[in-house]
Amino acid sequence: MTGAPSEDDPSSWPSVLVGLVGAGIQASRTPRLHEREGARQGLRYVYKLIDLEALGLGTSALADILAAAERLGFAGLNITHPCKQAVLPLLDELSPDAAALGAVNTVVLKGGRRVGYNTDWSGFAESFQRELSDVGRNRVVQFGAGGAGAAVAHALLTLGVGEVVLIDTHVERARDLAAALNRRFGADRACARASLPSALARADGVVNTTPLGMAKYPGMAVSAELLRPDLWVADIVYFPLETELLRQARARGCRTMSGGGMAVFQAVDAFRLFTGREPDAARMLRHFGEM
Repeated sequence: MTGAPSEDDPSSWPSVLVGLVGAGIQASRTPRLHEREGARQGLRYVYKLIDLEALGLGTSALADILAAAERLGFAGLNITHPCKQAVLPLLDELSPDAAALGAVNTVVLKGGRRVGYNTDWSGFAESFQRELSDVGRNRVVQFGAGGAGAAVAHALLTLGVGEVVLIDTHVERARDLAAALNRRFGADRACARASLPSALARADGVVNTTPLGMAKYPGMAVSAELLRPDLWVADIVYFPLETELLRQARARGCRTMSGGGMAVFQAVDAFRLFTGREPDAARMLRHFGEM
């Protein structure tokens, strides 16, 4: 007769196998964040990195990766750049948020089905509410209109931002995202612009949702000379926590928000989806800080 799992015997704990699919993800802190919370919950929680760059693969490998994960008993996969939109055709179902955003960062594999979710937008929203709840929200300039950009823009408009101005090197992508946001939130809530100085002139805040600022992609989405003390500046990059954009913004007196909070709170929501258990968000924040 098999007894209940023993608190002193990790080998008797229920096992959970999950992973992260993306390119250039070796420095990700997500595995340790999930695994530490899993251990505190009495789970043998194993989180694997599936780095397309390290494997010499492109997004065309996603179909094989998903099939392999199902065969190996993965509970699910987190999905990051550049796969958040490429994975959509490979899924059986999307949550309402993921369908509206057209981007997925969490796939739950259960009962032979692949269900896509987006916890990026809720992770950003929670972090914003905790760190920048009292800032001006009339107009926000956002750099990036990809999968992460779609999630952040959705969060900003959900949080009451009057207008989101999208700037992206792919102009059509910015226009398409603006049109989708206006259909969901109402006319003139989002627009695509090419002229950065004029867009910033009446802005309350700036958000970077591009990879610029990562250790692998050094640089800034906006010139430091365009930053001014009355702007708040947020970045979704969390490795490093202090990007060049945030460093320059702080030096000019701007309030800032790093990508750390979004990284933790999207992980909180993903952990819940993978395990069906309620994670301890405060504990996960502490774990992240200790890293």
